[in-house]
Amino acid sequence: MLRIAVPNKGSLSGPAAEMLHEAGYQQRRESKELRIVDPENEVEFFYLRPRDIAIYVSSGRLDIGITGRDLLIDSGASAEEILPLGFARSTFRYATKPGTANGVADLSGMTVATSYEGIVAKHLADNGIDASVVHLDGAVETAIELGVAEVIADVVETGTSLRNAGLEVIGEPIMKSEAVVVRRVGADAEEEKVQQFLRRLQGVLVARTYVMMDYDCRVEQLEKAVALTPGLESPTISPLHNEGWVAVRAMVPAKDAQRIMDDLYSIGARAILTTAIHACRL
Repeated sequence: MLRIAVPNKGSLSGPAAEMLHEAGYQQRRESKELRIVDPENEVEFFYLRPRDIAIYVSSGRLDIGITGRDLLIDSGASAEEILPLGFARSTFRYATKPGTANGVADLSGMTVATSYEGIVAKHLADNGIDASVVHLDGAVETAIELGVAEVIADVVETGTSLRNAGLEVIGEPIMKSEAVVVRRVGADAEEEKVQQFLRRLQGVLVARTYVMMDYDCRVEQLEKAVALTPGLESPTISPLHNEGWVAVRAMVPAKDAQRIMDDLYSIGARAILTTAIHACRL
């Protein structure tokens, strides 16, 4: 039975459970449940603190887990990312009072406050910067005002909270994070149960990203239509009863669907429909 770690709370928990449900796996009904078994899919889920998941997976006690890329790197655990999941995206940046520094090269000799000392220490070392890193849990914006550090490193979304604290973002992003599937370094990459699990999640990702588009068009306009809807490999084309017309079916990016429908209509395509994709295997 495949043993999988899932975030038990926080911004990773809800989207992870939703994705697993869409992939056909049972999920817990009560937030107090720490373990459930899905016998039909031969999977056992363990609900753990997101920060601990990479450590459990690296120990070999669990086969794979879902956590954040930031938490994986920060843990220093012997685990690796095998599939990005596209949710819980975040960007890590340095911030300080205006005029203190312009980028990472100016941080030598300073103290950086952060909740992710593993990430920050590695980034400073990779850039050859000799700076101190102090760990703080929770919001770190007040660290500079209270004299704990000259610089902070934290997740930045709009930057509003930083500006409200009189701080500005400096330099390039430290890293960009999102939810990822992780496994122990050196684990069997081709293990069938793991590959099946990954195929299911990849199917969910594709289903969320694409829609199926069907339309009719004149044969003489087919090449232009196919250029607009090339599909993942190639579109399906079938002759219609009315001579000179064909029906076309292709997967198209959901974000571009309305524009593509307009372009198809302008070249004479008609009966243009889009349908949501609930699951797929590619």
